[in-house]
Amino acid sequence: MTDTDRQQHPARPRSKARRTIGVGLSVLALAGSLAACSEAKNSADGAPSPAPSGAPSAIHSALPDATPTVKESDLRKVTCEYRKDDTDSPAKLVGFPPKQLSKAVINAKTMTIYTNLGNIVIDIAPGDTPCTINSFAFLASKKFFDNTVCHRLTTIESNGLGLLQCGDPQAKGDGENPTDGTGGPGYLFPDENLGPQYARGVVFMAQGGDAANSNGSQFVISYTDENAQLPQAYTPFGIVRKGMEIVDKVAKGGVNTAKDGVDITSDDGGSNAPKMKVQIKTIRIS
Repeated sequence: MTDTDRQQHPARPRSKARRTIGVGLSVLALAGSLAACSEAKNSADGAPSPAPSGAPSAIHSALPDATPTVKESDLRKVTCEYRKDDTDSPAKLVGFPPKQLSKAVINAKTMTIYTNLGNIVIDIAPGDTPCTINSFAFLASKKFFDNTVCHRLTTIESNGLGLLQCGDPQAKGDGENPTDGTGGPGYLFPDENLGPQYARGVVFMAQGGDAANSNGSQFVISYTDENAQLPQAYTPFGIVRKGMEIVDKVAKGGVNTAKDGVDITSDDGGSNAPKMKVQIKTIRIS
């Protein structure tokens, strides 16, 4: 992977089936949390970790204006559009989310991922990404994520990025399956809340680098500030409040590549998987 690849694509978009991996975050409420997370990390580490040889350093450039936060009273008027995924991607079909937000979605504050390694609690703000949170709430209610695995891990050493990717219902997460990273819910929806960089703790939607407005069920947890180099082209919808030590533990465990030692990430699927298995027992929005 070249330096240009690292700067532009956290994973290569697939040609036929939709391959995903993503990023992004705005909203004043979550932006404050993001800054706090970054400051806490820098205080603990003394300074941000330098990029490895050959990898670009994170560039903190001026950001575009954040997407305006939608007031709670206005969220009742929001209409979400979900369209059929016609890319022939593997899908676990559970229907389409409702177009209008329920009271429970409007009032949601957290998304908790229950895993075999512990719980990851994410602060969310429906006012910033109403249709994204609506989709997660719907899929969670259908047990879409139950017993799925996080199928892809990138490290600074391997890819110049630190990301843990989950949400493919068909993935095996063994580093050998060529279709890992192509699965979804059978529908797609537009990007939301693009703007800020993807520092440590930011959780964002995954989609092909050249496939804007093609969000499905896959999402990414950023565990390093080096991910600020990513283009602001992915929907950020939350910040990890509790459980980053789980992600750090998985990252420290390393990557399980194909038997021949080659990264099987390609245009048609496949991915480097974490050696330490991360199984999602269930996801709850509350």
